[in-house]
Amino acid sequence: MLYPSPTQRLGEAAKAEASAPHNVSGEASRTLWGDAWKRLRKNKLAIIAAAWIVFVALVAITADLWAPQLLGSPTAADTTAMATSSLLPPSLEHPFGTDVTGRDILVRVIYGARISLTIGLLATAISTVIGLIMGAIAAYYGGIWDTIIMRAADIFLAFPYVLFVLCLIAALGQSITNVFIAIGILGWPSIARVFRSAILSVKENDYVDAARSMGASDARIIARHIFPNSVASIVVYATMNIGSAILTEASISFLGMGVQPPNPSWGIMIQDGQAYLMTAPWLMIMPGLAILSTVLAFTLLGDGLRDALDVKMKDA
Repeated sequence: MLYPSPTQRLGEAAKAEASAPHNVSGEASRTLWGDAWKRLRKNKLAIIAAAWIVFVALVAITADLWAPQLLGSPTAADTTAMATSSLLPPSLEHPFGTDVTGRDILVRVIYGARISLTIGLLATAISTVIGLIMGAIAAYYGGIWDTIIMRAADIFLAFPYVLFVLCLIAALGQSITNVFIAIGILGWPSIARVFRSAILSVKENDYVDAARSMGASDARIIARHIFPNSVASIVVYATMNIGSAILTEASISFLGMGVQPPNPSWGIMIQDGQAYLMTAPWLMIMPGLAILSTVLAFTLLGDGLRDALDVKMKDA
């Protein structure tokens, strides 16, 4: 009988090891985002909130394909049938009722969702980018840069936020673009503070010192080592900030300085309905519920992400 040589045995063992599963216990490899998703799925409120946000976004995005055909125009008044369709209460034909000009409230709420989500996302993106840059400079370099940036943040935070946004919109002009620019520019101090605190907690770790000793540039250290280990808190804060931006847009539109008629902003709809609060309360209730549900969904999702991304939490 011929026995395999030691070389052949080693080769066969290597092949067997390569073909065998790497994880003998059958457990998936653990990562921060994998563990976070596992914990997030257990949070029923966060999943429901995420599903509601996705539903609202899909309805708003696809509105042009079906809403005007079924419910009518969100902006044009129905002058021919105004006498019979004005201020109709909720019914099967008009689930949210109609306004004083005969326009369907549901279609206006749907198109208002498109405006609110767009402003919320773009304003949050602007404030997040500015806040990340400012927070990174303040935390990484410290000294005079930290003092200047943090005192500038204190000055911004000292002003009433909505009043500050109104003043900036008055200077820039009233338009949808200027609304999210104003909200985004003035929203960076809080994000800068959060990111600064996150960087301060990781910048003195050994892997950062090792990268610095190997000659890595400051930009590379921040982008490749510090930012990935600090991004969890920013994801949570940015998610909640979208809801805050939507609420701010509704507030300034209600005051007449945001989105202008006939665009169907939720804030404008509430402003138009306040004169009919006793006779046609659905004019205010329906857009009010839209604001409440959407902002609450982003808050619950952000709260769920905070718990899911907490590395100190252990799976039950």
